[in-house]
Amino acid sequence: MQNCSLNLACALALAVAGIASADIVTLKSGSRIDGTVLKRTDKRVWVDIGPEVLSFDMEDVQGVESAAAPAAARTEQVDLFHTATDLPTLSPKEHAKILGPAVVKISTPSGLGSGVIIDKDGHAITNAHVVQGEQRLKATVWFPQADGTLKRVEIDNVELVAVNNHLDLALVRITHPDRKDFAFAPVQREEKLEIGQPVFAIGNPLGLERTLTQGVISTTQRSFDGLTYIQTDTPINPGNSGGPLFNTRGEVIGITNMGIRGGEALGFAIPSRYVKDFIRNREAFSYDRNNPNSGHNYHDGPARTHFEVPSELLDGSSGK
Repeated sequence: MQNCSLNLACALALAVAGIASADIVTLKSGSRIDGTVLKRTDKRVWVDIGPEVLSFDMEDVQGVESAAAPAAARTEQVDLFHTATDLPTLSPKEHAKILGPAVVKISTPSGLGSGVIIDKDGHAITNAHVVQGEQRLKATVWFPQADGTLKRVEIDNVELVAVNNHLDLALVRITHPDRKDFAFAPVQREEKLEIGQPVFAIGNPLGLERTLTQGVISTTQRSFDGLTYIQTDTPINPGNSGGPLFNTRGEVIGITNMGIRGGEALGFAIPSRYVKDFIRNREAFSYDRNNPNSGHNYHDGPARTHFEVPSELLDGSSGK
């Protein structure tokens, strides 16, 4: 009898230990599911509760707590930007809490756009057309607070570091008012894009701050004027310009820069490979406040007015 009681106690202890170490999925309805999370994507989560495996839409999930400590993401600084490995796949809602403080609003006397901070020192990427012709820049930054909220702060101390009009990219540096480190977003290490891949953008369309929109990649290589862009059905509106396009691992895969006026679900982003090349070669595009017109702008040639064969080519060699 003693052995039976001991075995029963051991079994109960193991059961309790199993429950205590279970993953916890909390639904928006208030229900709580204890089990083992077998798989999760940005859309669904699968939980093994013993007798069966349950599946839940992430739209119905309030949160997921893992019993096992998640693998720590490894971050590596490459020049000014950072890349990361072992990043978890999360929903846009979850990523927004993590990455939101890295997205800023860039304002000028003539308009506004978005940007993304790429290192702790406050270097940020935006579009060239957001800062074009301007020297007075202002950034709106959201700093995380201890209670989980974000504090909105406007910073006037913003330096324009480099501008590449051809790529439509600009590098700025924001000075932290308290001389602290900034939250930043990692840039995709290697370009891995697929048609239909879910993506999301955070920006300030029409001045509506911290707006998150999501969609999929429509085409990975859409060509315009000798450059290729990521085409997405993620809503991109004026004010989104310069903001990040993220994948579900929380990496910056592109910088949103345009949509087709009058078109539906036709947004475009500058791929991260262009962004990294621009950062690495920023000295070639350095902005000189004392000589703001020092860069070279190549204009299109004049349109043809005559379409006949030029007379100097009528030498008989072509049979004419």
